[in-house]
Amino acid sequence: MKYFAAALCLAALFSTTVHAESGTVTVGTLAQSTRSWNGTTLPAYPAAPPEISVLRIEVAPGAQLPLHRHPVINAGYMISGELTVITEQNETLHLKAGDAVVEVVNTWHQGRNEGREPAVIVVFYAGVVGVPLSERKN
Repeated sequence: MKYFAAALCLAALFSTTVHAESGTVTVGTLAQSTRSWNGTTLPAYPAAPPEISVLRIEVAPGAQLPLHRHPVINAGYMISGELTVITEQNETLHLKAGDAVVEVVNTWHQGRNEGREPAVIVVFYAGVVGVPLSERKN
């Protein structure tokens, strides 16, 4: 089992196929970047105890998220539906099912579902203990 876990780690680095004890495991990189979707360089990790959070977020058709920002690095994967993300500077990103995104950090933005079905996205936050995952703008 120890060797299989190591093979999976290597597969993740190289987006390849691993032959497991009973079948094949294919690993593909969905996103890997030093920059967010709008081209901004990601900030350095703070020197604090790390905290990983994984959220499943569902946005109903026609719903709009409030203007907010994330003080921590995060990335997401669209499970279903579509989502439009717009920054205060009018930078726009259209996400659809199967898309991966490295989110903007410390940038005010909002999302809205302009589609006819719920938009479901799983978001992974690489945060630190005591720092919120997002902050709403007053």
